[in-house]
Amino acid sequence: MLPTRLEIIPTDGIVADVRAQLPAGTTITVTCLPHHGIERTMETATALAGHGYNAVPHLAARSIVSRKQLAGIVRDCGGAGITELFVIGGDKTHSAGPFTSSEGLMREIAEVSGNTMTMGVAGYPEGHPSITDGQLLDSLRAKQELASHIVTQMCFSPTAIAGYSAMLLREGVTLPVWAGVAGAVPRTKLIMLATKIGVGSSLKFITGKAALGKKLLGGGRYQPGELIEDLQALPSPPAGIHLYSFNNL
Repeated sequence: MLPTRLEIIPTDGIVADVRAQLPAGTTITVTCLPHHGIERTMETATALAGHGYNAVPHLAARSIVSRKQLAGIVRDCGGAGITELFVIGGDKTHSAGPFTSSEGLMREIAEVSGNTMTMGVAGYPEGHPSITDGQLLDSLRAKQELASHIVTQMCFSPTAIAGYSAMLLREGVTLPVWAGVAGAVPRTKLIMLATKIGVGSSLKFITGKAALGKKLLGGGRYQPGELIEDLQALPSPPAGIHLYSFNNL
């Protein structure tokens, strides 16, 4: 069985929901959305850490307003026993402060923390809507000395995950890859979300032409069990499963 971590959105009441449904010790990553801001991410992550969860806050570079704010975040993480971060560029068009990319933010975190923070980074097996494949690869090459692992965007194809991992190895990126998998989500919501984030070939189920489409569109809720089994059966399976729960715990 592959190790699994869950991603949540820091909405009102989510800490109570996690405590009611998931055992202490579970790894929970907490998103950083532009309309929520870093503050809500950190409040949720530190609360979860205080209840015995392995909390991993997401930090979006373009949402950090100053180096002083970042130093405070790193200090708060230390006080809460948080030792891992997930670092992204973020969806904001313009930076709120001095950081424009995840790489720059990671280098600052490493300096401020004295290299005591573990950091994960994002990977895109089916590409990114606004960044070329070459730019994504160059970014991973630059960040891998600072990172501990890659978490992929939501993907529905074990073949795409396997091909992406093999490509990274050929290109000299040796970080472990965690496969991003959608949890048990209502299918209409899943299609909307997947389309928005730019999932490519593995989203052919929208047309109903692929066998995968019939599986996904059957019933009212997508279930990830079969995909996870297929990932586990790969000759070189991913390092783990990163479950996008969308708060459907």
